Amino acid sequence: MFGVGDTVLYGSQGVCRIVGTDEKELGDTVVQYYVLKPFGDENSTVFVPLSNKELVSKMRSVMSSDEIHGMIKEMPDEETMWIEDDNQRKQKYHEVLLEGDRKKLVRLIKTLHIREEIQNKKGRRLHQSDEMVLKQAEKLLYGEFAAVLHIKPEEVLPMILAEIETDRKGA
Repeated sequence: MFGVGDTVLYGSQGVCRIVGTDEKELGDTVVQYYVLKPFGDENSTVFVPLSNKELVSKMRSVMSSDEIHGMIKEMPDEETMWIEDDNQRKQKYHEVLLEGDRKKLVRLIKTLHIREEIQNKKGRRLHQSDEMVLKQAEKLLYGEFAAVLHIKPEEVLPMILAEIETDRKGA
């Protein structure tokens, strides 16, 4: 289980700190909650009932620094996941966001960055729905990287690119 002060990932909220527990009366029942504060949105508070196993299962430990650096080393070899059909793409990408699997998020971000480059060369922009998915995927993954590595979210992509470039030169 998690404790007060732990940093966790929680569903689409991304990185949160457990700031406490609380009890609320619902009818004749007293329900205990984790109280979460999402990083970068200190005005928000998320309450997760300890008795709701489905919601508690959405709380996951953040990666270690070593796990993050290992993931960065593997990024150049990750496959892309572009889907031509708009509806199928929206559905699949939405599933990836909900699942929160970090490797799939990496593939999704890589795919959409490559697609964005292709579109830019044609003088076009990324489809609006793809842009929104990219921002959400980056928020989830980069938020975790930033929290663990103690950097700002906007410093994550340059750090990843620099680390990949360093690995290429060293290989």
